[in-house]
Amino acid sequence: MLRAAIAFFVLGLLSMILGAYGVAGLSIEIGKILLAVFLIFAVISFVAGLITGRKTRLP
Repeated sequence: MLRAAIAFFVLGLLSMILGAYGVAGLSIEIGKILLAVFLIFAVISFVAGLITGRKTRLP
């Protein structure tokens, strides 16, 4: 999800440079929404890990 947010931000910046401001604005808004959803899920996961006391292993 974070990769998709970054991709939309890059697409928005490229669109802005090329002059397609409608596409740029829409892409950046989608990127903001995806970033917010990612941060919410990350915080929920972190809090759930603290509450359950489980240790997560990195692959």
